[in-house]
Amino acid sequence: MDEPRAGQPAPRESSRAWRRRRGRGSVSPRGDAVGPLYAALDLGTNNCRLLVATPTADGFRVVDSFSRIVRLGEGLSASGRLAGPAMDRAIGALRVCAAKLGRGRVARARLIATEACRAAENGGVFLARVRAETGLTLEIVDRETEAHLAAHGCTPLIDAEAEGTILFDIGGGSSELVWLGRAAAVDRGPPFAAVRAWASLPVGVVTLAERHGGEEVSAATFAAMVAETAPAVAAFAAGAGLDGADGLNLLGTSGTVTTIAGVHLNLPRYDRRQVDGIWLDSAAVTAVVERLIAASYQERVRHPCIGAERADLVLAGCAILEAIRDVFPCERLRVADRGLREGMLVELMRADRVWTAP
Repeated sequence: MDEPRAGQPAPRESSRAWRRRRGRGSVSPRGDAVGPLYAALDLGTNNCRLLVATPTADGFRVVDSFSRIVRLGEGLSASGRLAGPAMDRAIGALRVCAAKLGRGRVARARLIATEACRAAENGGVFLARVRAETGLTLEIVDRETEAHLAAHGCTPLIDAEAEGTILFDIGGGSSELVWLGRAAAVDRGPPFAAVRAWASLPVGVVTLAERHGGEEVSAATFAAMVAETAPAVAAFAAGAGLDGADGLNLLGTSGTVTTIAGVHLNLPRYDRRQVDGIWLDSAAVTAVVERLIAASYQERVRHPCIGAERADLVLAGCAILEAIRDVFPCERLRVADRGLREGMLVELMRADRVWTAP
């Protein structure tokens, strides 16, 4: 079978053919031998992220990754179009991703674009430019797909004792809410996500910060951002037939909650190993949010877990989180430094039956 062009999804092949290739493996950037490689790329409103991984008995092991804040959706809410400098930044990041994808023998890849490209009048033109300049073909996914991918990526962090979980993904241009039931047990691979209801809120950290301001945020401005977001969260709860948070936990994925965890832990620099999977009680979350509201813009810039790239967005994210917590006042919140990319990898590996017992 011909090798796929770098960065392109490989042609489908039979499970038998895939199993014959499993033993070939590849080599990680560190030079150690690994199994077949899978790649997932997520181009969002704010970030461009890539993961390359190989299957293990109960999940996968990451062998290469990339993340860069590109702010593709900057100015989109006002103009309806992707701006030239924003597109240039995104293409610069995508060139790095294309180079990484070209280094290894990727068995299967999925490359997606989300809200910024969905909403922009010139989203299709931009993706044609991406193809021409990087060789990558990105797929614009709908909001339902985005919600389900986040669920598949975060299912391993669901509390098995909880009756249900409210998963939230605070993005740059939209935010997804998913009501998850108990995860289905499996013999091999990650557990299956039991999605009961989902919604995509038309608000994200970039769009909210552009409307209200992100650098100098007063208590009144913060309250206005919460008030703007709250009706959409309440509508999701009503539509799903959820009344409060009895028996539920919160599970958050995005830069907002990982930043809150880093600030809570007083990390000298962000460390995924300490953040992914951590539980925070309601009082701890409230304390961090109040601390960030009281901080000046420059203090947020100087914080090692925030920095200049997030300093004007973090309070918009906190406002979305507060709207979610007002409707679902759960005592516990679990933080996930994982999401769409991991969900894509899980779906690709399941499609190839990598966790099927021999």
